[in-house]
Amino acid sequence: MIKAALGSTLFFFAAPCVVAGLIPWWISGWEDPAFWPAALLIIAGLLVVVRAFIRFVREGHGTPAPIAPTERLVIGGDFRFVRNPMYVGVVAIILGQALLFLDLALLGYAIAAWATMASFVRWYEEPVLRERYGPQYDEYCKAVPAWIPRVRPWRRTDRPA
Repeated sequence: MIKAALGSTLFFFAAPCVVAGLIPWWISGWEDPAFWPAALLIIAGLLVVVRAFIRFVREGHGTPAPIAPTERLVIGGDFRFVRNPMYVGVVAIILGQALLFLDLALLGYAIAAWATMASFVRWYEEPVLRERYGPQYDEYCKAVPAWIPRVRPWRRTDRPA
């Protein structure tokens, strides 16, 4: 589990910190915050991302990085509400920055980042997970939406929607 924790920590700094931190800073310079309530969206997105990384280590015994995948399908925590909480959290962080700085370039970047992540999920992650976890993943996909969270958390005993 230590190896998974170290790998996840490295991947956290290499991926979400770059996509939701370094690139938005490069685009906007993070100057002149104008709409402070948007900081709540940034904090919420960050909490979702961090919790998802922790869940990958604890529940999946692996990392979110494709080169060091989990041993088990991760379906607990925020994954009970939406299949891609990490990506949803990253997009929330970027949208929060677009609102905080009232920056249309960041809004455009948030849309482009989501489109890139959605394409990666559709054309890489889903086929890999379907092959690796088979019917368990199919059941999960039927019950939990990819991008818009459920109102109530899914439990394995629930019937697929």
